[in-house]
Formats: sequence, structure tokens, C-alpha cells
Amino acid sequence: MRRSPTAVALAITATLALGQLPRLHAQAAGAPGVAFSDVTSASGIAFRHTSGAFGKKYLPETMGSGVVFFDFDGDGAQDLFFVNSTRFAGRPEKPGLPALYRNDGKGRFTDVTRSAGLAVEMYGLGAAAADYDNDGNVDLYVTGLGPNRLFRNLGGGKFADVTAKAGVGDPGFSTSAMFFDYDKDGRLDLVVANYVSWSIDKDLFCTLDGKSKSYCTPESYKGQSLRLYRGLAGGVFEDATKKAGLEDARAKSLGLALIDFDSDSWPDLFVANDTQPNKLYKNNGNGSFSDVGMAAGVAFGETGVARAGMGTDAADYSGSGRASLLIGNFSNEMLGLYHNEGNGLFIDEAPSSTVGQASLLTLTFAAFFFDFDLDGRLDIFSVGGHVADDIQKVQPKVSYAQPPHLFRNLGNKRFEDLVTRVGPALARPMVARGAAYADVDGDGDLDLAVTANGGPAVLLRNDGGNKNAWLRVRLVGTKSNRDGIGARVSLSLPGGGKSWAVVKTGSSYCSQSELPLTFGLGAAKGVEAVEVIWPSGQVDRLGPQAAGRTLVVTEGAGAR
Repeated sequence: MRRSPTAVALAITATLALGQLPRLHAQAAGAPGVAFSDVTSASGIAFRHTSGAFGKKYLPETMGSGVVFFDFDGDGAQDLFFVNSTRFAGRPEKPGLPALYRNDGKGRFTDVTRSAGLAVEMYGLGAAAADYDNDGNVDLYVTGLGPNRLFRNLGGGKFADVTAKAGVGDPGFSTSAMFFDYDKDGRLDLVVANYVSWSIDKDLFCTLDGKSKSYCTPESYKGQSLRLYRGLAGGVFEDATKKAGLEDARAKSLGLALIDFDSDSWPDLFVANDTQPNKLYKNNGNGSFSDVGMAAGVAFGETGVARAGMGTDAADYSGSGRASLLIGNFSNEMLGLYHNEGNGLFIDEAPSSTVGQASLLTLTFAAFFFDFDLDGRLDIFSVGGHVADDIQKVQPKVSYAQPPHLFRNLGNKRFEDLVTRVGPALARPMVARGAAYADVDGDGDLDLAVTANGGPAVLLRNDGGNKNAWLRVRLVGTKSNRDGIGARVSLSLPGGGKSWAVVKTGSSYCSQSELPLTFGLGAAKGVEAVEVIWPSGQVDRLGPQAAGRTLVVTEGAGAR
């Protein structure tokens, strides 16, 4: 995640001098008609992240933590969970605690952390939520400076720590996590990204001026392999990392994305690594994976050097019918926007697009695709902020707090950055880390939650996105996992168009967006057909559906 400020300053100066980044002018497509409003306080949210920083310049202080949207009480409204870090051992400061907020369905939240049994102090970083035991209640996995924690949802607003029983207490420096069913046996599996081998007793003294301590770069520490936990009967897991071919002690992983890049119906895995090659693990369909990242062109940047991969997501932003990749990187590295060409090869479109130029000086943590204006084209949202609070001393054009990016998809692989045109709340600079989306107030459009490192989180309400039509789809698996994770939902649109998405956890950075899928329909009043291909192989086909509703599809039993 970190490079020498002097080195990156020289690199970007050389790049600009060589003329490798021509100024691009995206064709505007009219006013968006959407504004994002800061409703944090009005919604009842008062979460503030605790980094634990006290002058020692410990590496984890720079990481921040994530946020998860999930419906923990099954009432149909998306609730909010904020991961928190805490004080370091022996420090007298007040401990940092996570926060679970219950949504009343209209976007008003109540803090229920203590009554839910989640007021647990740990140096948390990320989280993922899914019904791992298929009992109808969505469970919660929290990562951090290990051991990680698995909280089983008991129903009735209560959670219980079942980490030891389940066997998923990874002791490493864990970041993002993702539930998916890689062997399609109907039980969810869990993959956990690990970063570097760090602890207080292993902390190194790094300096830029030869005197004062600065944050060490990740190159200073050894990596840690991710962990793959295979779900077994009875709510327990086995460590299948080596058996699956995923053991990699050099990895320094920060982001995970579920992607079926070759459309063979087996869920593949993308891993964003920091200063190490990214990994694209092809699912071989026999319980093992093969890394094809280098052959696919996603392991390195276009200069052939590993970048600082952080948050990531996968979706079909171009209408090709294939999932492409979005990757957040360090300042002076720009976002990665890898288009899936369909022949096993990805091409990074960012350097030749507005996405690359606008994000060049941004240090991006969270990044994902979503349709903020519901026009049927997937847009891009990214947030970040530097890891060094004095970065402007060596790079005057790079700031510590940075505004997000909201790239509106204009079609034909063209984007425009609208962050200054959708209200001042979104354009406000932050030292942001995690981000996720959900429809928190039930009006159809997608709202945003963003966390800040050592600062207050924000909830940004989407005002005006629902001027276009929409359809939401929520899945209930029977033979497949209960949440339908890995299922592909396709819509047949009036005029012969198609739209599709996959139910997924993970993505972003240490965060997770809601599980229900939101499809923007533009001016259409409905869809002609809906098809769901489940992980089990079951295919459910539904006839015409009106816009402006949530469709609940149960595997093999139709919809309501």
C-alpha cells in the first residue's frame, strides 16, 4: 500500500513528461438529476473509528476499517455494521467498539450493539455477512489483527461468538473476507485475505529523514497467505487452503472479489495484493484453483510492476455479458479498470479513460460498481485518503484527505467524474477507507456508507436516483446456499436488451454491500423476463415483471 513518497513523485513526474497520460475530455451526458445528502446524524448514526494511534507509527493505524449492509433481523430493511479497531495493548485510552445499527425501514437507525452481543473489543478491519449455516439468519464474520471472530445469528436480535467451534479464528493480520460456495455443495465457504506479518514486537523503525519514525512500507514485512475455509456439515469449517492450491506466503492481500471470468458457472476468485502481483484464481471445478493472473493481464500494471492493490469489485460495466474488474491502487498509480475481452485476457481501460486521469493522484481504498442513477449502466464509486498525514510536504499535489470519485457510465466504455455535481456532501474530502451501498430507505435507489480512518463515518442518501425505473431481486436458496450467493440473475428488457448481475459478498475494501440486487431500468416500465441460474444448476424462469418492486425468488418455487 505504501511506496517511498520521493520515488512515486519522481515516477509520476517522468510519466507526465513522457506524455503517457493524454488529457481526456469525456462527453457530458446532461445533468445527472441526483444529489447525495449527508443524513448521518439525522438517521441516528454516530459511529467514529478508533485507530489506536498514539505516536508510535504502527502499521495497522493506517488501515482503517470497513462497513457492512445486511438484514440481520430479517425484516427486509438493510441494517448497518461498522467494524472498529481499538487501542493497542496496555494503552489507557477508551476501547474502540464496533457498532450495529438496526434500520426501521425508512432510513432511521438505532444502535443495538450491546443487546445483540457484538460489543466486543478487537482490532477489527473488515467483515462479511452471510447465512453460513442455512438457518435463515444472516451471520457475521469480523477480521482484524487475529484471531478473527465468527458471530452466529441466533435470531431475536442476538449473536453468539462461535469462532472456536467453527474453526475460523485466523490468527493473522486479516483484512477483507468473502463468503462463497466454491465447490457448489450448498454450504458456504469462507475466504480470508491476510496482509503482512506484523506485531508490536516485530514492528520496524523506518524513517524518511534519518531521524523521526515514519510508517514502514509493506515491502518491509513478510507477507501472509490468505486462508480458504471449506464449509462442512454442522456449521464447522476445515482449512482447505493448501488443498485448493491457494497457499501463497508472499501475498499481501487487501481486496477480494467473486468473479466467474470465463463464464463456466464455477466461481473464480480475484485477490488484490499490495506491492505483490494480483491473483486471478480459476476454479478448476474439482476443489482446486489455478492462478491465471499473469496470463490474463491482471497481475501487474501496464508498466509490468506490481501496484498497491486494495479494494476491488467485479461486474459487467460494458454490457459485454462478461465480468470485468475494478481495482483501487496507490496515489500516482490510478484505478485499474480491467475489461474482460472474453478470451481469457483483460485490458486495463483506465489509462485511456477519464477513470485513470481523474484517479491518478488518489490513493484508493474502497471501489465498486453500482448504478447510482438507475439508467441501466453500472457506474463506479471509489473512496480513499493517504496513509501519511504529512504527504504534502513531499508531494504538494497529493493530499491526506481526498474527495471520492463518482464515475458516471456514459456507455461505450466512457465515463465522466460527477463528484462535484451531485451535492457538496459527496465531494467533501475524507481520509476514507471502507464503503458500501444499499437502499436504506426503501425508495429504490442506492445510498452510500463510508468510513473514515480515525474519524466519523457518513451515511449519504441518494436523492433523485429513483427518477428512473428499477427492479430489486432477493434470492432464497433451497438446494443452493440460503442467500443464493453465486447465483446469476438475468433480465430480458423491452427492445431486446439484457442485464445481469451475480449475488455476492465481499468486494470493496474490508466491506460488503447489500445482498439483494438492484437493476436500473431507465425509462422502462418493467422487464419481459427474469432468469435465475442457481449454484446448484437449478434454473428458474419468470415472466414479465413490473418495475418499482422487490421480487423475492425462492429456488425451485417461483417468486412473490
